[in-house]
Amino acid sequence: MKSGAHDTPPAKRATKPSEERAAKRTERSAQHQKQRRKVRRSFWQRWRWGITVLAVVLIVGVILWAVRSQQSGDIAGVVTYSNLSRDHVTGKVTYPQNPPVGGQHNAVWQNCGIYSTPVANENAVHSMEHGAVWITYQPQLSSQDIGQLQALVHGHDHALLSPYPGLPAPVVTSAWGLQLRVTSASDPRLAQFLTKYEQGPQTPEPGAACSGGTGTPDEQ
Repeated sequence: MKSGAHDTPPAKRATKPSEERAAKRTERSAQHQKQRRKVRRSFWQRWRWGITVLAVVLIVGVILWAVRSQQSGDIAGVVTYSNLSRDHVTGKVTYPQNPPVGGQHNAVWQNCGIYSTPVANENAVHSMEHGAVWITYQPQLSSQDIGQLQALVHGHDHALLSPYPGLPAPVVTSAWGLQLRVTSASDPRLAQFLTKYEQGPQTPEPGAACSGGTGTPDEQ
């Protein structure tokens, strides 16, 4: 017997409520896992960005510090002294620094220039008050080293060079309130110190002369 022209399709199986709930739970679980993965990715991305920004800030800070140090002319090893008296006195003065960097001093300054014999502390301190840089060296320094120091000072109108018995280092350069000890006459910091502090910002009496005082230098 032939079937009808239009057979009725079989009815779809009804989804049970328990199956629907299970499907929804599975879907929600998948969504939660996806969200957690997204949060984790976002966290690590922010962490990496934070580290990168911190590294950049540190690098820029180091560069700025180096540039500012170079611009300001900071010289390694320079010791600074403050609260120095500027009173004029007669006779010898006992100074806490060796050689002195300031304090009470003679009313007459030491004429700037190159000396082959020691000069009086009290007069040299007055010269530093006028902006002089005083370079001292141990008397036993070699003639070659002394020649280097003489060449460094030559032509500077506010610079003193003299031997100094009992010096705590082979060469010590001083300005008012400032001092640098070095072990070699070829140390580049000597020239830097002279350039920065001859009539430099530390000078109590800027523009004051370093001639017309006492002493006759061997060479200007």
